[in-house]
Amino acid sequence: MLVRLAGGEEKAIVRTGWSSAIVPTITAFLIGSSALTGCGTGDRAHARAPMVVASTDVWGSVARAVTGNHITVKSILTGANTDPHSYQVSPSDAAAIIDAALVIYNGGDYDPWVDDVLAGHRAVKSIDAYSLLGASDARGQEPPNEHVFYDLNVAKSVASAIADRLAAVDPGNAADYRANAAEFCRGADAIAISEHAIANAYPGVGVVATEPVAYYLLAASGLVDRTPETFTAANENETDPAPADMASVLDLIKHHRILAVLVNPQTSTAAIDGLEGTARRAGVPVIEVTETLPDGTDYLTWQRNTVNQLLAALRSGRQARP
Repeated sequence: MLVRLAGGEEKAIVRTGWSSAIVPTITAFLIGSSALTGCGTGDRAHARAPMVVASTDVWGSVARAVTGNHITVKSILTGANTDPHSYQVSPSDAAAIIDAALVIYNGGDYDPWVDDVLAGHRAVKSIDAYSLLGASDARGQEPPNEHVFYDLNVAKSVASAIADRLAAVDPGNAADYRANAAEFCRGADAIAISEHAIANAYPGVGVVATEPVAYYLLAASGLVDRTPETFTAANENETDPAPADMASVLDLIKHHRILAVLVNPQTSTAAIDGLEGTARRAGVPVIEVTETLPDGTDYLTWQRNTVNQLLAALRSGRQARP
């Protein structure tokens, strides 16, 4: 797929799963963006206030929970209708990354355009959330699923890392940063308790997830994704599932062999829309799992609401079984 960058240059994008890997050459405007803006890592000593820059509003919300009112947080990609994989790099966003006091991004080839900018500006301080994924959190998947924003342990690690980094940049407010991170972690722990409650009430129960966006949520909740891998792979690669795979999934739904269907509304297709319709007619609940924050919400509220919706769907799906 070709993506047009600022200035008219086109770059090839190779999509593997949900990841979009920009062919590894960094465009001239990324390398020289500090010249475009008149500032960069070498002259950050000017009077500009420090800023934290996040690749998406998900990680921006985690950062904002830690920074409070002390440091401005800029999220490059925002809104529930934004697809992080189709992002077109702009000089202004590249410059924001270069000039940031701290950059937080997902990593794991989820937002490779951040890596491309940082590769030419290695002095920029950054936190790669994917790199904080523990071996136990990966749950044996190789390579580990990149959607680590649904892993509460990773989110807690990111919040703590932000507090530590900002304490070094702004020692006068270090106590506030660490207290805010601790409060965020307590909120995440409360959501984790709800996930464990689902695992206790619905151990090994099957669901269909048309994409592996909520992989870590399902794992923490003790649920089994019964979607054929080839079905998921087709959706990730933006192609229609094979007829045999679609028939297999529809059979799971029509015969109530699963209790819920999870879909990503940000990548809807005619095939998935038809699957949703079948689920609703069969009385199998459908819930949405997004990659960016719904409007007007923050990270913890988003995660809490998603877990609550999952629990409600499982209850409804169990009641609807013949």
